[in-house]
Amino acid sequence: MLPQLTLSLQFGAIDDAKRQRAALARHKVARWIRHALESDGELTVRVVDAEEGRALNRDYRHKDYATNVLTFDYSQQPVVSADLVLCAPVVAQEARAQGKTLQAHYAHLIVHGTLHAQGWDHETSAADARAMEAREVEILQRLGFGNPY
Repeated sequence: MLPQLTLSLQFGAIDDAKRQRAALARHKVARWIRHALESDGELTVRVVDAEEGRALNRDYRHKDYATNVLTFDYSQQPVVSADLVLCAPVVAQEARAQGKTLQAHYAHLIVHGTLHAQGWDHETSAADARAMEAREVEILQRLGFGNPY
């Protein structure tokens, strides 16, 4: 049985909002997160423009550019509590460059962010990066998506 999830799905003032919202149907986002959760969760997924994405990345990670996904993890036990922030123009550009559908790329980044919220990290060592990538591939295959790498 999959974990329980309380989900808040938010869209900032983004260009191409209709296309972004179509790729992020609430029931699909919830399914992707639940497959990546190891325990019950309370997550907010917020889709933002480049300006908001850049400001958050600069203010919280001290990196002055918009990135694809940011994870703000607040607790892992007894409930995973986190905010995932996805930068719509970065995600769309990466999907085009990688030859993926927008939905497939969002699914990957949401699974990736959900794993981060539970303590998975790909920046600590090469072994941790391999383990996290393998876990992402496994989850995405269960969801019907191909290997994102």
